[in-house]
Amino acid sequence: MKFKTVNEIRKSYLDFFESKQHYIHPSFPLVPINDNSLLLINAGMAPLKNYFMGVEKPPKNRMSTCQKCIRTGDIENVGMTARHATFFEMLGNFSFGDYFKNEAIEWAWEYVTKVLEISPEHLWVTIYEEDDEAFDIWKDKIGVSPERIVRLGKADNFWEIGNGTGPCGPCSEIYIDRGPEFGCDCEDCKPGCDCDRFLEFWNLVFTQFNREQDGSLTPLPKPNIDTGMGLERVACMLQGVDSIFEIDTMQDIIHRIEGILGVKYNEDEKNDISIRIICDHIRAVTFLIADGVIPSNEGRGYVLRRLLRRGARHGKLLGYKNPFLFELMSTVVDINRDSYPDLEEKKDYIRKVIKIEEEKFEETIYQGLELLKTDMEEMKEKGLTVMEPHKAFRLYDTFGFPFDLTKEILAEEGYTVEEEGFFKEMQEQRERARSARKESDNEGWKSDEINLDIKETEFDGYASYNVEAQILSILKDDTVVKTASNGDEVIFILNRTPFYAESGGQVGDEGELKGNHGKVLVTQTKKGHNGLIMHFGKVVEGSVSEGESLVAEINVSRREETMRNHSATHLLHKALRTVLGNHVTQAGSLVTPDRLRFDFTHFEAMTPQELEQTEKMVNKAIYSYLDVTCREMSIDEAKQKGAMALFGEKYGDWVRVVSMGDFSIELCGGTHVQNTSEIGIFKIVSESGVASGVRRIEAITGLKVYELLKTKEALIAQVSSQLKTKEENLAERLESQLNEFKEAKREINQLKSKIMKDNMGEILSNKEAVGELQLLTYAFEDMESEDMRNIAESLTDKEADLVAVFAAPKDDKVNFVAMAGKKAVETGAHCGNLLREVAKIAKGGGGGKANMAQAGGKDVSKVQEALAVAKETLLKQL
Repeated sequence: MKFKTVNEIRKSYLDFFESKQHYIHPSFPLVPINDNSLLLINAGMAPLKNYFMGVEKPPKNRMSTCQKCIRTGDIENVGMTARHATFFEMLGNFSFGDYFKNEAIEWAWEYVTKVLEISPEHLWVTIYEEDDEAFDIWKDKIGVSPERIVRLGKADNFWEIGNGTGPCGPCSEIYIDRGPEFGCDCEDCKPGCDCDRFLEFWNLVFTQFNREQDGSLTPLPKPNIDTGMGLERVACMLQGVDSIFEIDTMQDIIHRIEGILGVKYNEDEKNDISIRIICDHIRAVTFLIADGVIPSNEGRGYVLRRLLRRGARHGKLLGYKNPFLFELMSTVVDINRDSYPDLEEKKDYIRKVIKIEEEKFEETIYQGLELLKTDMEEMKEKGLTVMEPHKAFRLYDTFGFPFDLTKEILAEEGYTVEEEGFFKEMQEQRERARSARKESDNEGWKSDEINLDIKETEFDGYASYNVEAQILSILKDDTVVKTASNGDEVIFILNRTPFYAESGGQVGDEGELKGNHGKVLVTQTKKGHNGLIMHFGKVVEGSVSEGESLVAEINVSRREETMRNHSATHLLHKALRTVLGNHVTQAGSLVTPDRLRFDFTHFEAMTPQELEQTEKMVNKAIYSYLDVTCREMSIDEAKQKGAMALFGEKYGDWVRVVSMGDFSIELCGGTHVQNTSEIGIFKIVSESGVASGVRRIEAITGLKVYELLKTKEALIAQVSSQLKTKEENLAERLESQLNEFKEAKREINQLKSKIMKDNMGEILSNKEAVGELQLLTYAFEDMESEDMRNIAESLTDKEADLVAVFAAPKDDKVNFVAMAGKKAVETGAHCGNLLREVAKIAKGGGGGKANMAQAGGKDVSKVQEALAVAKETLLKQL
């Protein structure tokens, strides 16, 4: 066998199909582009759905990819079996109405037998039971013995969408015979048998029908080919191993795990499971972060966080206490850098994301322990010995708290947990996830039914602000109409247009369509399918009709303001990467005439110095009078020039490259100024966090900066007038006023303390014995929480057996504070649990530790009633 390593197999496959005139497209990101139906890419054909459906035109009718995929539906089986993985690569070749069964079968056989050099004696094929065409090709053209062609039913060899309607077709699969030692005792053992002898490794899908609503099959005018072959599975075959964790790339990672954690693989099965989980998860985590996913508690971010914490947890199960995944990721990068160069480019950023998340997990583990202690205290109060399963599952699912650790800690205290119920909760969650995924997969095949026969709109807006155009179609209420009259709100599709359609964060143009018999006010411009540009507007004069010629003219001043802001985002992007580091990448943007918003990957708030440095760098680029050039070139040439590609954008063979002198070069389809000096001036208005690991800068340019300066100038004048001083003395005058305020506040606090000491006897008179302890409850008037804490702390420091519970109504709310002395805590008092019950009476909540807690309430009238609950709650604790 000629090619054996994973990297060799991947390259050989893509080289082979390139020789068959296929366009080799790099793997699409794991985050679907323009597809809300999928959380993450889970199959090789998933990013190509629009090509198969005809709603987008593929770069070529023959394509081949090695696609990164993530599947987490069976995450609990990862590490437990030889074949389950969350991250994998899928090799595939695709035809969009070009070649069909003959070529697909012939090339598959050629690659397997000639390139991979697998002996035909070890190969079997399956076909759909009714597909005589495929049978004849395998038998007569390829020369496979009829005894080795197995007909299987619809469940095995017929592909269709989950809802049963839409594109569908028969499949043909290639199997390898692993030998009788893997098989059963059945003499007629062959593909389709449940034993492990025959391994399917390549699926050829012949999408040739459309299933109608009545269940009938209609032949497609242009049938498609969709094939899929798991790279890791092929590597297992060629390397002669039974498990994906034994192939070369996985072994490289496992060896690094052994070195970091000080454990050995293949010595202890329980440890091996943890090692395999870590090995799989670090691959998934590294690729997810490289593709722009950030840890969070929702969606893709939750998938990433779960994988990261699960990997970290298994490190702890192996006895390693410190963060380590951030070191392990470098091995994943080293293995894959040639095929996925972006991993190397983002290496430092990936490392930082993982390290921060691992450190957060350390805090989470602590939170889980605290929650477990609280649960055990409640069990003790109620006289229970078995923890309810939903509580154990909450610890596991919300806090990533190991179930085994929960059982161990409970056992030390004489408790157990209902394991069957715990695993039932897990199974129910898994079923919910599978159902949601199944529904979303089906949704992915729906599309807007717009006339796709219209030729794509020619965009003239880079060079012209007005053009003469012809109306190709008018849509009103999702229906094609011939004429639109005064007052109608419709969508116009023209043969050419200067209107920029909303894309890449830049808003669409507004303007007018002026014909001989009517005028349209265009309020929004968006992209439609197959390159159509859709003009949303309202007829404000007369009428316009399909086929009519008119003048399409944009709002020029609005476009120019937008261009200033768009060009400024390019300068800002470069400045941020210079000031903060190359881990900064664009995570989103909005470019309007009034402002720009730029989201970027960074894990902490920018300092005032960093903001000033960034703003200064952008303005320096503006005042350097840099020429802005826009050129179309091949994607390879653009990469060689160092052009930045933006995450979430889909690029074809040819791209538009926007350069601003030697300062910035990016791939961009938007509109820009001709020279940076046209931007005028740049001002950052705000910097904030929008998600874990994502920051946002909002900024303005040109006249908007002038307007901001005038507003601030008026504000300064107003404050100066109120403080009765000149503007140049404003800071000095303000400092003087603040000092006077601080002195007055100090005198007030001293007066409060004196009053409090005078009234301490009255406060202490409320103290009463509760068991071996003393309980002091008191409601203050106009008292800050901090002052209540100070009083309570002073008293409990002096009296170790005292529990103090204070309340203070303020602004239609009530604040509660509770503190307990050292002896009180040792005796069983717990302020957090006590105050939780007290606050409930006042329609509030809160909590805290055993020695101190705070809470709030909404019903001021219940203060005394709430304080009365403290005694009975404390008695229960004792």
